[in-house]
Amino acid sequence: MEQILADMLAPTQVPYPVIFARLCGAILFGALIGVERERRQRPAGLRTHILVSLASAIFAVIAVESVHMASLSGPEVRIDPIRVVEAVTAGVAFLAAGLIVFSKGEVKGLTTGAGMWLAGAAGLAVGFGFWPIAAFASCASLAVLFILWRLEVALHWKSPEPSEGGQRVSKQN
Repeated sequence: MEQILADMLAPTQVPYPVIFARLCGAILFGALIGVERERRQRPAGLRTHILVSLASAIFAVIAVESVHMASLSGPEVRIDPIRVVEAVTAGVAFLAAGLIVFSKGEVKGLTTGAGMWLAGAAGLAVGFGFWPIAAFASCASLAVLFILWRLEVALHWKSPEPSEGGQRVSKQN
């Protein structure tokens, strides 16, 4: 039983409170991006963006910790954390691609897919400990999503309100 507990509470390079803070940060930054998509009634909203960001952060923390694991430090073992970034990028891109549809001559879901990809990047940044990068990226995404959307509405490029199911309704003047 002691061995199991020792394995469950293995020492880490990054202290557990810092790891948990990073995971909470990934939840926060994923939520910041997801809340805008939720507000627009898009299929991938708050929960999806949080989960993508949180999963990405976990992969990043695992990558950092795996480099320092004694059992993986032999000369025959080569750990490359950049592979984690590549895997997360590919996985999130796969999810995001599933949101993009071509319907009635229009592409839909592209911005939501891009938001999920950004949530994954924010999660990776926090997981690797780059909080300022994740914070800046999340705030920049909100500026792009909120401010530019308002500009598009003001220029009459977009309708101000989505209809049921997340589709935009064109309003006649």
